[in-house]
Amino acid sequence: MTADTQRRRALGQILLLGAALLVLVAISAASVVLVTQSRKDNAKVVHTVEVENQLSTLLLQIRRAESAARGYLLTSEPHFLTEHEAAAATIVSDVDKLAQLARDNPVQAENVRQLRPLVEARLAEFAKAIEFVKRNDIAGGIAMLREAGASDSVQNIGEVSGAIRAEEDRRFALRTATADRTQQLASVVTVAGSGLVISLAGIAIFFVRRSSRARDDAEAQLRDNYINLETTIDERTADLREANDEIQRFAYIVSHDLRSPLVNIMGFTSELEELRGDIFKRIAALARAQSAAPATADNATDTAEPVLEGPDKQLSEDFSEALGFIKSSIGKMDRLISAILSLTREGRREFEPVRIDMRELIEGIVSTVAHQAAEAEAQIRIEPLPVIVSDRLALEQTFSNLIDNALKYLKTGVPGDIQVRGRTKLGFAILEITDNGRGIDPKDHLRIFELFRRAGTQDKPGQGIGLAHVRALVRRLGGTMSVASELHHGSTFTITLPINWTIRNRNKPS
Repeated sequence: MTADTQRRRALGQILLLGAALLVLVAISAASVVLVTQSRKDNAKVVHTVEVENQLSTLLLQIRRAESAARGYLLTSEPHFLTEHEAAAATIVSDVDKLAQLARDNPVQAENVRQLRPLVEARLAEFAKAIEFVKRNDIAGGIAMLREAGASDSVQNIGEVSGAIRAEEDRRFALRTATADRTQQLASVVTVAGSGLVISLAGIAIFFVRRSSRARDDAEAQLRDNYINLETTIDERTADLREANDEIQRFAYIVSHDLRSPLVNIMGFTSELEELRGDIFKRIAALARAQSAAPATADNATDTAEPVLEGPDKQLSEDFSEALGFIKSSIGKMDRLISAILSLTREGRREFEPVRIDMRELIEGIVSTVAHQAAEAEAQIRIEPLPVIVSDRLALEQTFSNLIDNALKYLKTGVPGDIQVRGRTKLGFAILEITDNGRGIDPKDHLRIFELFRRAGTQDKPGQGIGLAHVRALVRRLGGTMSVASELHHGSTFTITLPINWTIRNRNKPS
Protein backbone atom coordinates (compact mmCIF):
# COMPACT_ATOMS: atom_id res chain seq x y z
CA MET A 1 0.00 0.00 0.00
CA THR A 2 1.41 3.34 -1.06
CA ALA A 3 1.68 6.37 1.18
CA ASP A 4 -0.98 8.24 -0.87
CA THR A 5 -3.41 5.34 -0.48
CA GLN A 6 -2.80 5.25 3.24
CA ARG A 7 -3.36 8.99 3.50
CA ARG A 8 -6.59 8.79 1.48
CA ARG A 9 -7.83 5.88 3.58
CA ALA A 10 -6.98 7.68 6.81
CA LEU A 11 -8.70 10.85 5.55
CA GLY A 12 -11.80 8.85 4.59
CA GLN A 13 -11.94 7.24 8.01
CA ILE A 14 -11.59 10.61 9.70
CA LEU A 15 -14.37 12.13 7.56
CA LEU A 16 -16.64 9.13 8.19
CA LEU A 17 -16.06 9.22 11.94
CA GLY A 18 -16.57 12.98 11.92
CA ALA A 19 -19.89 12.62 10.06
CA ALA A 20 -20.93 9.85 12.45
CA LEU A 21 -20.07 12.05 15.40
CA LEU A 22 -22.14 14.90 13.97
CA VAL A 23 -25.11 12.56 13.39
CA LEU A 24 -24.83 11.21 16.93
CA VAL A 25 -24.71 14.73 18.31
CA ALA A 26 -27.78 15.67 16.24
CA ILE A 27 -29.68 12.57 17.41
CA SER A 28 -28.70 13.22 21.01
CA ALA A 29 -29.78 16.85 20.75
CA ALA A 30 -33.09 15.85 19.10
CA SER A 31 -33.68 13.24 21.79
CA VAL A 32 -33.07 15.76 24.54
CA VAL A 33 -35.41 18.29 22.89
CA LEU A 34 -38.13 15.70 22.34
CA VAL A 35 -37.88 14.31 25.86
CA THR A 36 -38.07 17.82 27.29
CA GLN A 37 -41.09 18.63 25.09
CA SER A 38 -42.75 15.35 26.05
CA ARG A 39 -42.26 16.20 29.70
CA LYS A 40 -43.85 19.59 29.14
CA ASP A 41 -46.81 18.08 27.22
CA ASN A 42 -47.37 15.50 29.96
CA ALA A 43 -47.23 18.26 32.54
CA LYS A 44 -49.99 20.12 30.63
CA VAL A 45 -52.14 16.96 30.59
CA VAL A 46 -51.61 16.52 34.31
CA HIS A 47 -52.47 20.20 34.80
CA THR A 48 -55.80 19.70 32.97
CA VAL A 49 -56.60 16.73 35.21
CA GLU A 50 -55.73 18.81 38.29
CA VAL A 51 -58.19 21.54 37.17
CA GLU A 52 -60.96 19.00 36.70
CA ASN A 53 -60.19 17.39 40.07
CA GLN A 54 -60.21 20.78 41.78
CA LEU A 55 -63.59 21.61 40.19
CA SER A 56 -64.98 18.27 41.36
CA THR A 57 -63.63 18.91 44.86
CA LEU A 58 -65.30 22.36 44.92
CA LEU A 59 -68.72 20.99 43.82
CA LEU A 60 -68.40 18.17 46.33
CA GLN A 61 -67.76 20.60 49.14
CA ILE A 62 -70.78 22.69 48.09
CA ARG A 63 -72.97 19.57 48.22
CA ARG A 64 -71.54 18.64 51.63
CA ALA A 65 -72.28 22.09 52.94
CA GLU A 66 -75.84 21.92 51.54
CA SER A 67 -76.46 18.42 52.99
CA ALA A 68 -75.12 19.42 56.40
CA ALA A 69 -77.30 22.56 56.37
CA ARG A 70 -80.43 20.54 55.50
CA GLY A 71 -79.60 18.03 58.25
CA TYR A 72 -79.23 20.84 60.76
CA LEU A 73 -82.54 22.37 59.68
CA LEU A 74 -84.34 19.09 60.03
CA THR A 75 -82.73 17.81 63.25
CA SER A 76 -81.04 20.81 64.87
CA GLU A 77 -78.19 18.47 65.70
CA PRO A 78 -74.91 20.40 66.40
CA HIS A 79 -72.68 17.99 64.49
CA PHE A 80 -74.54 18.89 61.29
CA LEU A 81 -73.74 22.50 61.96
CA THR A 82 -70.09 21.69 62.60
CA GLU A 83 -69.90 19.70 59.41
CA HIS A 84 -71.53 22.54 57.47
CA GLU A 85 -69.13 25.12 58.83
CA ALA A 86 -66.10 22.92 58.02
CA ALA A 87 -67.27 22.43 54.42
CA ALA A 88 -68.13 26.11 53.99
CA ALA A 89 -64.68 27.13 55.27
CA THR A 90 -62.92 25.10 52.53
CA ILE A 91 -65.16 26.26 49.69
CA VAL A 92 -63.60 29.74 49.43
CA SER A 93 -60.05 28.34 49.44
CA ASP A 94 -61.11 25.76 46.84
CA VAL A 95 -62.37 28.55 44.59
CA ASP A 96 -59.06 30.39 45.03
CA LYS A 97 -57.09 27.26 44.20
CA LEU A 98 -59.26 26.67 41.11
CA ALA A 99 -58.60 30.24 40.00
CA GLN A 100 -54.87 29.74 40.54
CA LEU A 101 -54.86 26.57 38.41
CA ALA A 102 -56.95 28.14 35.64
CA ARG A 103 -55.05 31.41 35.34
CA ASP A 104 -53.10 30.15 32.26
CA ASN A 105 -56.34 29.99 30.21
CA PRO A 106 -58.25 33.28 29.74
CA VAL A 107 -61.51 31.38 29.07
CA GLN A 108 -61.23 29.40 32.27
CA ALA A 109 -60.15 32.46 34.22
CA GLU A 110 -63.36 34.21 33.10
CA ASN A 111 -65.47 31.15 34.03
CA VAL A 112 -63.92 31.02 37.51
CA ARG A 113 -64.53 34.77 37.89
CA GLN A 114 -68.24 34.15 37.12
CA LEU A 115 -68.36 31.13 39.42
CA ARG A 116 -67.01 32.92 42.49
CA PRO A 117 -70.06 35.24 43.16
CA LEU A 118 -72.46 32.37 42.53
CA VAL A 119 -70.69 30.21 45.11
CA GLU A 120 -70.60 33.12 47.57
CA ALA A 121 -74.32 33.71 47.03
CA ARG A 122 -75.08 30.03 47.68
CA LEU A 123 -73.07 30.13 50.91
CA ALA A 124 -75.02 33.23 51.96
CA GLU A 125 -78.31 31.35 51.42
CA PHE A 126 -77.04 28.54 53.66
CA ALA A 127 -76.10 31.07 56.32
CA LYS A 128 -79.61 32.69 56.28
CA ALA A 129 -81.32 29.36 56.58
CA ILE A 130 -79.16 28.40 59.57
CA GLU A 131 -80.00 31.77 61.20
CA PHE A 132 -83.70 30.88 61.04
CA VAL A 133 -82.96 27.66 62.91
CA LYS A 134 -80.96 29.50 65.51
CA ARG A 135 -84.03 31.76 66.07
CA ASN A 136 -86.11 28.61 66.43
CA ASP A 137 -87.92 29.34 63.19
CA ILE A 138 -87.32 25.97 61.64
CA ALA A 139 -90.23 26.21 59.25
CA GLY A 140 -88.99 29.56 57.94
CA GLY A 141 -85.53 28.19 57.47
CA ILE A 142 -86.78 25.18 55.55
CA ALA A 143 -88.96 27.33 53.39
CA MET A 144 -86.16 29.75 52.72
CA LEU A 145 -83.74 26.92 51.79
CA ARG A 146 -86.42 25.35 49.53
CA GLU A 147 -86.87 28.64 47.74
CA ALA A 148 -83.08 29.06 47.35
CA GLY A 149 -82.77 25.56 45.91
CA ALA A 150 -85.32 26.44 43.28
CA SER A 151 -83.54 29.72 42.47
CA ASP A 152 -81.21 30.43 39.52
CA SER A 153 -77.98 30.32 41.59
CA VAL A 154 -77.91 26.53 41.69
CA GLN A 155 -78.62 26.32 37.98
CA ASN A 156 -75.98 28.97 37.22
CA ILE A 157 -73.35 27.13 39.29
CA GLY A 158 -74.12 23.98 37.32
CA GLU A 159 -73.86 25.80 33.99
CA VAL A 160 -70.57 27.51 34.82
CA SER A 161 -69.14 24.28 36.22
CA GLY A 162 -70.21 22.46 33.07
CA ALA A 163 -68.52 25.11 30.92
CA ILE A 164 -65.31 24.76 32.93
CA ARG A 165 -65.41 20.99 32.64
CA ALA A 166 -66.14 21.10 28.89
CA GLU A 167 -63.20 23.46 28.27
CA GLU A 168 -60.85 21.24 30.26
CA ASP A 169 -62.11 18.14 28.43
CA ARG A 170 -61.37 19.87 25.11
CA ARG A 171 -57.91 20.90 26.26
CA PHE A 172 -57.29 17.43 27.71
CA ALA A 173 -58.01 15.83 24.32
CA LEU A 174 -55.68 18.26 22.52
CA ARG A 175 -52.88 17.95 25.05
CA THR A 176 -53.13 14.17 25.16
CA ALA A 177 -52.85 13.98 21.36
CA THR A 178 -49.85 16.33 21.36
CA ALA A 179 -48.13 14.34 24.12
CA ASP A 180 -48.74 11.10 22.23
CA ARG A 181 -47.24 12.54 19.04
CA THR A 182 -44.18 13.82 20.91
CA GLN A 183 -43.66 10.46 22.58
CA GLN A 184 -44.01 8.65 19.28
CA LEU A 185 -41.49 10.98 17.62
CA ALA A 186 -39.08 10.53 20.53
CA SER A 187 -39.45 6.76 20.20
CA VAL A 188 -38.73 6.94 16.47
CA VAL A 189 -35.64 9.10 17.06
CA THR A 190 -34.45 6.78 19.83
CA VAL A 191 -34.89 3.67 17.69
CA ALA A 192 -33.22 5.32 14.70
CA GLY A 193 -30.38 6.55 16.90
CA SER A 194 -29.90 3.12 18.41
CA GLY A 195 -29.80 1.58 14.95
CA LEU A 196 -27.32 4.19 13.79
CA VAL A 197 -25.15 3.65 16.86
CA ILE A 198 -25.14 -0.08 16.19
CA SER A 199 -24.25 0.55 12.54
CA LEU A 200 -21.48 2.94 13.49
CA ALA A 201 -20.19 0.47 16.05
CA GLY A 202 -20.06 -2.19 13.33
CA ILE A 203 -18.27 0.19 10.95
CA ALA A 204 -15.85 1.19 13.71
CA ILE A 205 -15.14 -2.46 14.49
CA PHE A 206 -14.52 -3.07 10.79
CA PHE A 207 -12.11 -0.15 10.56
CA VAL A 208 -10.36 -1.13 13.79
CA ARG A 209 -9.89 -4.70 12.59
CA ARG A 210 -8.67 -3.51 9.21
CA SER A 211 -6.30 -1.02 10.86
CA SER A 212 -5.10 -3.73 13.22
CA ARG A 213 -4.37 -6.04 10.31
CA ALA A 214 -2.61 -3.24 8.46
CA ARG A 215 -0.62 -2.39 11.58
CA ASP A 216 0.33 -6.04 12.10
CA ASP A 217 1.40 -6.29 8.48
CA ALA A 218 3.37 -3.05 8.79
CA GLU A 219 5.02 -4.25 12.00
CA ALA A 220 5.97 -7.54 10.34
CA GLN A 221 7.33 -5.66 7.35
CA LEU A 222 9.17 -3.30 9.68
CA ARG A 223 10.70 -6.21 11.58
CA ASP A 224 11.83 -7.76 8.31
CA ASN A 225 13.21 -4.43 7.13
CA TYR A 226 14.91 -3.92 10.48
CA ILE A 227 16.54 -7.34 10.29
CA ASN A 228 17.62 -6.67 6.72
CA LEU A 229 18.82 -3.20 7.71
CA GLU A 230 20.85 -4.56 10.61
CA THR A 231 22.38 -7.14 8.31
CA THR A 232 23.13 -4.49 5.71
CA ILE A 233 24.57 -2.14 8.33
CA ASP A 234 26.75 -4.89 9.75
CA GLU A 235 27.98 -5.74 6.26
CA ARG A 236 28.62 -2.10 5.39
CA THR A 237 30.29 -1.51 8.75
CA ALA A 238 32.53 -4.49 8.23
CA ASP A 239 33.33 -3.23 4.73
CA LEU A 240 34.05 0.25 6.06
CA ARG A 241 36.28 -1.10 8.81
CA GLU A 242 38.13 -3.25 6.32
CA ALA A 243 38.44 -0.30 3.94
CA ASN A 244 39.58 1.96 6.78
CA ASP A 245 42.15 -0.59 7.90
CA GLU A 246 43.30 -0.97 4.31
CA ILE A 247 43.58 2.82 3.95
CA GLN A 248 45.56 3.03 7.18
CA ARG A 249 47.84 0.20 6.03
CA PHE A 250 48.21 1.85 2.64
CA ALA A 251 48.97 5.22 4.24
CA TYR A 252 51.52 3.60 6.53
CA ILE A 253 53.17 1.70 3.68
CA VAL A 254 53.17 4.73 1.38
CA SER A 255 54.53 7.08 4.02
CA HIS A 256 57.09 4.46 5.08
CA ASP A 257 58.18 3.81 1.51
CA LEU A 258 58.37 7.54 0.80
CA ARG A 259 60.98 7.90 3.50
CA SER A 260 63.52 5.82 1.55
CA PRO A 261 63.68 8.08 -1.54
CA LEU A 262 63.38 11.10 0.73
CA VAL A 263 66.48 9.97 2.67
CA ASN A 264 68.32 9.50 -0.62
CA ILE A 265 67.28 12.99 -1.74
CA MET A 266 68.42 14.41 1.57
CA GLY A 267 71.77 12.60 1.24
CA PHE A 268 72.42 13.69 -2.33
CA THR A 269 71.39 17.23 -1.42
CA SER A 270 73.99 17.24 1.36
CA GLU A 271 76.60 15.91 -1.09
CA LEU A 272 75.67 18.64 -3.60
CA GLU A 273 76.07 21.21 -0.85
CA GLU A 274 79.52 19.82 -0.02
CA LEU A 275 80.50 19.71 -3.71
CA ARG A 276 79.33 23.26 -4.21
CA GLY A 277 82.51 24.67 -2.63
CA ASP A 278 84.82 22.59 -4.81
CA ILE A 279 82.87 23.40 -7.95
CA PHE A 280 82.92 27.14 -7.51
CA LYS A 281 86.58 27.13 -6.31
CA ARG A 282 87.50 25.54 -9.61
CA ILE A 283 85.37 28.07 -11.46
CA ALA A 284 87.09 30.88 -9.54
CA ALA A 285 90.54 29.39 -10.32
CA LEU A 286 89.73 29.15 -14.01
CA ALA A 287 88.47 32.69 -13.99
CA ARG A 288 91.73 33.94 -12.40
CA ALA A 289 93.85 31.97 -14.81
CA GLN A 290 92.09 33.55 -17.75
CA SER A 291 92.43 37.03 -16.28
CA ALA A 292 96.03 36.48 -14.99
CA ALA A 293 94.84 37.44 -11.51
CA PRO A 294 97.04 36.71 -8.50
CA ALA A 295 96.64 33.33 -6.87
CA THR A 296 94.90 32.83 -3.58
CA ALA A 297 96.97 33.64 -0.53
CA ASP A 298 98.75 30.80 1.15
CA ASN A 299 96.92 31.25 4.41
CA ALA A 300 93.53 30.90 2.75
CA THR A 301 91.63 27.81 3.92
CA ASP A 302 89.97 25.28 1.65
CA THR A 303 86.57 26.21 3.10
CA ALA A 304 86.92 29.89 2.26
CA GLU A 305 84.20 31.19 -0.06
CA PRO A 306 85.77 31.67 -3.54
CA VAL A 307 85.70 35.16 -4.91
CA LEU A 308 83.35 35.22 -7.91
CA GLU A 309 82.30 37.98 -10.18
CA GLY A 310 79.69 38.59 -12.83
CA PRO A 311 77.83 35.55 -14.17
CA ASP A 312 79.78 33.18 -11.92
CA LYS A 313 78.61 35.03 -8.84
CA GLN A 314 74.98 34.95 -10.03
CA LEU A 315 75.31 31.23 -10.78
CA SER A 316 76.59 30.62 -7.23
CA GLU A 317 73.66 32.51 -5.71
CA ASP A 318 71.13 30.64 -7.88
CA PHE A 319 72.76 27.35 -6.90
CA SER A 320 72.55 28.20 -3.19
CA GLU A 321 68.96 29.33 -3.54
CA ALA A 322 68.01 26.10 -5.33
CA LEU A 323 69.63 24.04 -2.59
CA GLY A 324 67.75 26.06 0.00
CA PHE A 325 64.42 25.36 -1.73
CA ILE A 326 65.23 21.66 -2.00
CA LYS A 327 66.16 21.42 1.69
CA SER A 328 63.02 23.36 2.71
CA SER A 329 60.78 21.08 0.62
CA ILE A 330 62.52 18.01 2.00
CA GLY A 331 61.88 19.23 5.54
CA LYS A 332 58.23 19.92 4.80
CA MET A 333 57.77 16.53 3.18
CA ASP A 334 59.46 14.85 6.12
CA ARG A 335 57.08 16.55 8.52
CA LEU A 336 54.05 15.56 6.42
CA ILE A 337 55.19 11.93 6.28
CA SER A 338 55.71 11.98 10.05
CA ALA A 339 52.20 13.41 10.50
CA ILE A 340 50.69 10.70 8.29
CA LEU A 341 52.50 8.00 10.24
CA SER A 342 51.31 9.55 13.49
CA LEU A 343 47.70 9.62 12.25
CA THR A 344 47.81 6.01 11.10
CA ARG A 345 49.30 4.90 14.42
CA GLU A 346 46.64 6.90 16.30
CA GLY A 347 43.90 5.36 14.16
CA ARG A 348 45.01 1.87 15.17
CA ARG A 349 45.23 2.69 18.87
CA GLU A 350 42.45 1.25 21.01
CA PHE A 351 40.75 3.77 23.29
CA GLU A 352 40.30 2.96 26.97
CA PRO A 353 37.42 4.71 28.79
CA VAL A 354 38.33 5.99 32.26
CA ARG A 355 36.82 8.48 34.67
CA ILE A 356 38.26 11.95 33.94
CA ASP A 357 37.95 15.19 35.90
CA MET A 358 37.96 17.62 32.98
CA ARG A 359 39.01 20.58 35.10
CA GLU A 360 42.04 18.67 36.36
CA LEU A 361 42.91 17.58 32.79
CA ILE A 362 42.63 21.15 31.43
CA GLU A 363 44.68 22.56 34.32
CA GLY A 364 47.42 20.06 33.49
CA ILE A 365 47.43 21.18 29.84
CA VAL A 366 47.46 24.85 30.83
CA SER A 367 50.46 24.30 33.09
CA THR A 368 52.47 22.94 30.13
CA VAL A 369 51.79 26.07 28.04
CA ALA A 370 52.21 28.55 30.89
CA HIS A 371 55.47 29.93 29.44
CA GLN A 372 53.91 30.33 26.00
CA ALA A 373 50.88 32.09 27.54
CA ALA A 374 53.15 34.44 29.51
CA GLU A 375 55.05 35.40 26.36
CA ALA A 376 51.74 36.12 24.58
CA GLU A 377 50.47 38.08 27.63
CA ALA A 378 47.42 35.81 27.65
CA GLN A 379 45.29 34.57 30.52
CA ILE A 380 43.55 31.21 30.44
CA ARG A 381 40.42 31.05 32.58
CA ILE A 382 38.99 27.67 33.53
CA GLU A 383 35.38 27.55 34.69
CA PRO A 384 33.77 24.54 36.44
CA LEU A 385 33.89 21.51 34.16
CA PRO A 386 32.07 18.16 34.40
CA VAL A 387 33.47 14.74 35.15
CA ILE A 388 33.11 12.30 32.23
CA VAL A 389 34.13 8.81 31.21
CA SER A 390 36.28 8.81 28.07
CA ASP A 391 39.80 8.20 26.73
CA ARG A 392 42.30 10.40 28.56
CA LEU A 393 45.04 10.49 25.91
CA ALA A 394 42.56 11.42 23.16
CA LEU A 395 41.15 14.26 25.26
CA GLU A 396 44.64 15.49 26.14
CA GLN A 397 45.55 15.60 22.45
CA THR A 398 42.25 17.31 21.60
CA PHE A 399 42.38 20.11 24.13
CA SER A 400 46.14 20.56 23.89
CA ASN A 401 45.72 21.25 20.17
CA LEU A 402 42.82 23.67 20.70
CA ILE A 403 44.53 25.62 23.50
CA ASP A 404 47.79 25.72 21.53
CA ASN A 405 45.91 27.08 18.48
CA ALA A 406 44.16 29.68 20.66
CA LEU A 407 47.56 30.91 21.91
CA LYS A 408 49.15 30.72 18.45
CA TYR A 409 46.52 32.81 16.66
CA LEU A 410 46.01 35.66 19.13
CA LYS A 411 45.90 39.21 17.76
CA THR A 412 49.20 41.03 17.89
CA GLY A 413 49.36 43.71 20.58
CA VAL A 414 46.10 42.60 22.25
CA PRO A 415 46.28 40.74 25.60
CA GLY A 416 44.93 37.26 25.06
CA ASP A 417 41.83 36.02 26.89
CA ILE A 418 41.10 32.31 26.59
CA GLN A 419 38.17 30.75 28.43
CA VAL A 420 37.34 27.06 28.93
CA ARG A 421 33.85 26.29 30.16
CA GLY A 422 31.46 23.36 30.18
CA ARG A 423 27.97 22.17 31.02
CA THR A 424 25.90 19.00 30.78
CA LYS A 425 22.67 18.38 28.89
CA LEU A 426 20.70 15.19 28.20
CA GLY A 427 23.59 12.86 28.97
CA PHE A 428 26.21 14.88 27.08
CA ALA A 429 29.02 17.18 28.19
CA ILE A 430 29.26 20.41 26.16
CA LEU A 431 32.78 21.88 26.36
CA GLU A 432 33.70 25.25 24.84
CA ILE A 433 37.04 26.99 24.28
CA THR A 434 36.64 30.70 23.50
CA ASP A 435 39.39 33.17 22.59
CA ASN A 436 39.66 36.79 21.47
CA GLY A 437 42.13 36.07 18.68
CA ARG A 438 42.15 36.65 14.95
CA GLY A 439 38.95 34.74 14.26
CA ILE A 440 38.14 32.65 11.20
CA ASP A 441 36.25 33.72 8.11
CA PRO A 442 32.87 31.88 8.03
CA LYS A 443 33.63 30.58 4.52
CA ASP A 444 36.64 28.70 5.99
CA HIS A 445 34.76 27.01 8.87
CA LEU A 446 34.64 23.69 7.02
CA ARG A 447 38.03 24.07 5.38
CA ILE A 448 39.95 24.16 8.67
CA PHE A 449 38.79 20.60 9.51
CA GLU A 450 40.15 19.16 6.26
CA LEU A 451 43.49 17.36 6.22
CA PHE A 452 46.47 19.49 5.16
CA ARG A 453 44.20 22.53 4.64
CA ARG A 454 44.72 25.83 6.45
CA ALA A 455 42.85 29.14 6.46
CA GLY A 456 43.87 32.77 6.83
CA THR A 457 47.36 34.24 6.74
CA GLN A 458 50.01 31.49 6.76
CA ASP A 459 52.47 33.19 9.12
CA LYS A 460 52.50 30.47 11.79
CA PRO A 461 54.15 27.04 11.63
CA GLY A 462 51.88 24.09 11.02
CA GLN A 463 50.99 21.31 8.62
CA GLY A 464 47.19 21.63 8.56
CA ILE A 465 46.49 18.34 10.31
CA GLY A 466 45.75 19.43 13.89
CA LEU A 467 42.03 20.18 13.66
CA ALA A 468 41.41 17.28 11.28
CA HIS A 469 43.06 14.98 13.81
CA VAL A 470 41.07 16.53 16.66
CA ARG A 471 37.75 16.08 14.86
CA ALA A 472 38.62 12.44 14.08
CA LEU A 473 39.36 11.84 17.77
CA VAL A 474 36.13 13.50 18.87
CA ARG A 475 34.11 11.39 16.46
CA ARG A 476 35.75 8.20 17.71
CA LEU A 477 34.73 9.25 21.21
CA GLY A 478 31.09 9.45 20.08
CA GLY A 479 30.94 13.24 19.99
CA THR A 480 30.73 16.21 17.64
CA MET A 481 32.81 19.33 17.07
CA SER A 482 31.87 22.72 15.64
CA VAL A 483 33.23 26.27 15.43
CA ALA A 484 31.62 29.70 15.66
CA SER A 485 33.86 32.56 14.57
CA GLU A 486 34.21 35.75 12.56
CA LEU A 487 37.30 37.57 11.39
CA HIS A 488 38.85 39.80 14.10
CA HIS A 489 36.22 38.71 16.66
CA GLY A 490 37.72 35.57 18.16
CA SER A 491 36.58 31.95 17.94
CA THR A 492 34.59 29.45 19.96
CA PHE A 493 35.20 25.72 19.45
CA THR A 494 32.41 23.56 20.87
CA ILE A 495 32.93 19.86 21.60
CA THR A 496 30.02 17.64 22.62
CA LEU A 497 30.93 14.31 24.23
CA PRO A 498 28.87 11.59 25.95
CA ILE A 499 29.22 11.83 29.72
CA ASN A 500 29.47 8.04 30.01
CA TRP A 501 31.26 6.61 27.01
CA THR A 502 30.04 2.99 26.92
CA ILE A 503 31.67 -0.10 25.52
CA ARG A 504 29.39 0.08 22.48
CA ASN A 505 31.05 3.34 21.41
CA ARG A 506 34.65 2.32 21.89
CA ASN A 507 37.21 1.80 19.21
CA LYS A 508 34.92 2.59 16.30
CA PRO A 509 36.96 4.55 13.79
CA SER A 510 35.31 7.53 12.24
